[in-house]
Amino acid sequence: MSRRDNEYFTTFISLSEYACQAARMLIDTMQNYHPEELDQKRIEMHKIEHDCDIAKHQMIEHLAKEFITPIEREDIMEMAHQIDNITDAIEDVMMRLYMFNITSIRSDALEMAQIIEKCCFAVKEALVEFPDFRRSKTLHQYIVEVNRLEEEGDRLYMEATRRLYISDLEAVAVNAWTHVFHIMEKACDACEDVSDVIESVMMKNT
Repeated sequence: MSRRDNEYFTTFISLSEYACQAARMLIDTMQNYHPEELDQKRIEMHKIEHDCDIAKHQMIEHLAKEFITPIEREDIMEMAHQIDNITDAIEDVMMRLYMFNITSIRSDALEMAQIIEKCCFAVKEALVEFPDFRRSKTLHQYIVEVNRLEEEGDRLYMEATRRLYISDLEAVAVNAWTHVFHIMEKACDACEDVSDVIESVMMKNT
């Protein structure tokens, strides 16, 4: 693979690193939760998301000038889009903590944040192997792990939401946390969407 071809795969890894960074920031915020700091945390999270967008757009500009690409253009675009969606979803969680004036963090929310981070790191490991997708011995294992973690996220989402509706929380708090948990589940889904693109590319090219 040429250096120019490898740039796309390197960018995929870089985009996933932004997602990992965002996930770690979300966990740190939840573990050391200070509602009065949420506005600043929201700004810091947006900086991560913005940097991710810049990296994605730079890659797309490069792609527009290329005649030959290592995988189909549509797959490169889809991969970049889906990885970016992970960071977007994590930023959305932080925004909702701020928007809904969440004053304390539920233990199941922290547990879901930890699942999101594990998903992000599994995606990153899969993308590290992705350039060698025809011969890699471990890529499939990472894809399976992402799918397993997404299913674990679904289970946590269902149980956490149920606990909200059998609790004695006020309706406003129930509604707020319902939205937060929904976006957290979407972050896990976004990770699985990346693994789906990887599998699609593998099927097309092997």
